[in-house]
Amino acid sequence: MRAILFLAWSLLFPAMLGAQTPGPWTVAGPVDMFTTDELGNLYVLRGDELDLYDRQGNHKAHNSLNTFGPISGISAFSSLKPLIFSRQQGQLALLDNTLSIQGNPTDLARRGFPQMTLACMGVQNRIWFFDERNLALVRVDGSWGEVANSGRLDQLLSFTPQPVYMEESEGRLYLVDPAQGVLVFDLFGTFIRTMPITGTTRVQVRDGHVWYVREGRLERYDMKAFTSTEVPWPATGGSARVLDARIEQGRLYRLTQEAILVDPIGF
Repeated sequence: MRAILFLAWSLLFPAMLGAQTPGPWTVAGPVDMFTTDELGNLYVLRGDELDLYDRQGNHKAHNSLNTFGPISGISAFSSLKPLIFSRQQGQLALLDNTLSIQGNPTDLARRGFPQMTLACMGVQNRIWFFDERNLALVRVDGSWGEVANSGRLDQLLSFTPQPVYMEESEGRLYLVDPAQGVLVFDLFGTFIRTMPITGTTRVQVRDGHVWYVREGRLERYDMKAFTSTEVPWPATGGSARVLDARIEQGRLYRLTQEAILVDPIGF
């Protein structure tokens, strides 16, 4: 009996490890935009078609959002509850774990927030906007009441910011201006500092480090040591130029012209 149990366990244990740490997998492109959440779920946008994959690469949901308008941003701060934003239409919507819109899309102009060019989710289901007209960061609650406002950033910073991306992480908001760097704010919209990370359009903050892709290279900025280092790409994927990348749950997600490549990593 012990021999049988030992044999069964010897066969089952590697299978369990394999289920927890799958090998590389790929999502075929071309892909317009992607993001991940803290559980390792992958959200892939092709035109107005949005797909959801779990961390093992299993396809979990699909939705055609052709009535919403061109999607300019996806924020997955809350796992399986992504926010989509259309700058052109001036509206946003929250999705559920099937990628279905919860309720009706929100017309931001009717809520008193015209000319918002960036949007992302944060803690307590609060939403950040970049107000292009007033050059300010605005944070609102679930009832659309304003809970924070940075004031005019051009007056504060002595230059006119031109941000292309923002995300909240670890109690801070990170605003990416490719020419000026990454501007860091607290949850009240108070400016803290500028990190010297230029030439990139997106960042990801995890465990005291800022990850980003610059000129096809993966770089990591240490927020305590104030230094940047280049991190080698995995051998898989060949010589394809990487356009964007994210790291979640021991996996590296790389966007190229042809596909999204997902690899287990050790850094």
